[in-house]
Amino acid sequence: MTLHGTVEAGVEAGCLLLNGYLLLGGDHDVVVAGAEVVVEGTPAPGTMTTCQQGIPFHVTKAERARP
Repeated sequence: MTLHGTVEAGVEAGCLLLNGYLLLGGDHDVVVAGAEVVVEGTPAPGTMTTCQQGIPFHVTKAERARP
């Protein structure tokens, strides 16, 4: 699955969200709050997290969106 948009900071420290998904993994130089990105990965709704928001999404590829 591919997601595109601006990464948002979650309410808990270190939690990053994109279009209602909680981003797990990915390049930490690319996937940062405020960055416009394109990420590929797999939704993992059963994954336990401490972030308390979003549907967990295991990122397998992340890059900055091109203008």
